[in-house]
Amino acid sequence: MKNLIFISLSLFSTVITTAQTSFDLDTIYANDQKNVALFFPEPIRQGITGSENYVFTYNREKGQYFGLLQAKPGNESNLLVVNKNGAVFSYIVKYRKKLNRLNYFIPTSKSIGNEKPIALDLTTIVKREDTIDNRTYYYYKFCSYLIGRKQRIGRIKKRNEGIVLSVENIVFDKEELYFVIQVENKSSLDYDLNFLKLSVETRKKGKKKSLQRLYQEPVFKYSLPSKAKENETVRLVYVLPKFSIGNDRRAILELNEKNGERNLKLKISHRFINNPN
Repeated sequence: MKNLIFISLSLFSTVITTAQTSFDLDTIYANDQKNVALFFPEPIRQGITGSENYVFTYNREKGQYFGLLQAKPGNESNLLVVNKNGAVFSYIVKYRKKLNRLNYFIPTSKSIGNEKPIALDLTTIVKREDTIDNRTYYYYKFCSYLIGRKQRIGRIKKRNEGIVLSVENIVFDKEELYFVIQVENKSSLDYDLNFLKLSVETRKKGKKKSLQRLYQEPVFKYSLPSKAKENETVRLVYVLPKFSIGNDRRAILELNEKNGERNLKLKISHRFINNPN
């Protein structure tokens, strides 16, 4: 990221804008039975939905930090919210009969940009080099680069009823490990993703052998899909803080199907974790 210091201000502004608008938008689910509350870091000045079957209400006269979303059955749409300070937030909105979440607390880092371009001098660029936005942009660009490469680390694959889960590559860069993951649906049914988790499993020695599992939380997820359609292959990247494991431990990648039983657990040997590309 240090080469960002040397680029022109106009190019920096263009790069940041491109990075923000290229991110995959988060999805918020709503229905016509309950209010889904969205809490923002600044008072809401404007909120717009792309379809009439979605309604976002907020106090237009007295700025408040929250708005309420409701939806009627229909196609997915989008929600655009502008805060009082000009910060812009954008989401995909979908109807769902049963809601698992009713409150969303939106951090400032989720803003996709500002409605008014903010001029940055060279000093500001240097100070922002290690901020979340710039790290996120770096993750995004490097993950995109890795997805386009054909490099493989080895044969790490698991199959179950037409679903194939594989780790195509593990790359070490700076202080993170990048796991390039592929989900292939060779079945005639769509695969709805419930979760995809990576954990480290330790085998305890002794008469009573047991397993201890510690989940590893990614610092960034690139192109994580909500489903893999029939005969579709999707590729994604998980970015995790650098770690290594002993020969008595192994990493486990778990793929879990929503409302289904086509679940997979892919074991990754310590030698792949400790010797990334």
